[in-house]
Amino acid sequence: MRVLMLSKACIVGIYQRKLERMAQKGLMLRVLVPPSWVDERGEQKLERLYTQGYDLRAIPIRFNGSYHLHHYPTLWREMRDFAPDWVYIDEEPYNLATWQALYCARRCGARALFFSWQNIQRRYPPPFSWGERWVLRQADFAVMGTQSAADVWRAKGYTGPYVVQPQFGTDTTLFAPQPRPPRPFTIGYIGRMVEEKGLYVLFDALAGLEGDWRLRMVGGGPLVRPLQARAAASGIAQRITWVPQVPSREMAAQYAHLDALVLPSLTRPNWKEQFGRVLVEAMACALPVVGSDSGAIPGVIGDAGLVVPEGRADALQEALARLLGDEALRAALGQRARARAVEMFSLEAVG
Repeated sequence: MRVLMLSKACIVGIYQRKLERMAQKGLMLRVLVPPSWVDERGEQKLERLYTQGYDLRAIPIRFNGSYHLHHYPTLWREMRDFAPDWVYIDEEPYNLATWQALYCARRCGARALFFSWQNIQRRYPPPFSWGERWVLRQADFAVMGTQSAADVWRAKGYTGPYVVQPQFGTDTTLFAPQPRPPRPFTIGYIGRMVEEKGLYVLFDALAGLEGDWRLRMVGGGPLVRPLQARAAASGIAQRITWVPQVPSREMAAQYAHLDALVLPSLTRPNWKEQFGRVLVEAMACALPVVGSDSGAIPGVIGDAGLVVPEGRADALQEALARLLGDEALRAALGQRARARAVEMFSLEAVG
């Protein structure tokens, strides 16, 4: 079977393990990606990390950084020349790139599927609402990142077959327990530094957290300087290490610096946490995790960490204080976290 996949996410090297596994199942696989993708953290360039057994091609992109409007001027030529049986559109139904890929798939007689994390029933103005309805009528299959995403698309009118499956499994040999030398209790945040991630709540919680602790902030975004100013005003700046966004192949090493990971996301009218991949990576490293109850977070953590009400700095502070003061609790949660990551979110579990 000939499968063509369109995915800006697959510029991330560690995500390419999924592509190698797809190729190992006997598929003739070609994956089209942009040369880079731009978001709040800056420009993420294509990493070629796991590329055995399939064809990974970078093709030109227009409107880089626009989730709704980006598209690929050479896509039809690529698809026509490859003549796929299936087109895997690793994009949401309301994106121009999805409409383009589905139209091209229909022109060359291929079946097509889309992927979605969308867990809020959002209403878009035309032409996005028109394109979304067309995709839901025309798609042959769908992959939903969570059951809540599947519920959204059923409510919006998608009647076709689907499977609930995270976008990428986590490599639990790469993300694995590592030795942690004696040090102050180190809390980590890894990801985009934007308001919906609840970072002001985290800093408010830390401002009153007693004991010997440190914070490691990994990533980038528009809140870096405002957060640094807040840390200085709260008197905790000297406890914080700031690490710019690192290549995906270096991510596993970041977890070795941590004793716990926190993801205090906040639900917004147009967004709530869709998965929280860093949670699974931390769990695979046997780290206790603390998350808010926004979106998918409680379902990812299960009983392998601590879940607190979103927006509650006092509750987050209490959870962090529990972990700081109880090494046995950290060890127990870490063991549960590792087992849950392997059982539910590993490459082998996700497929």
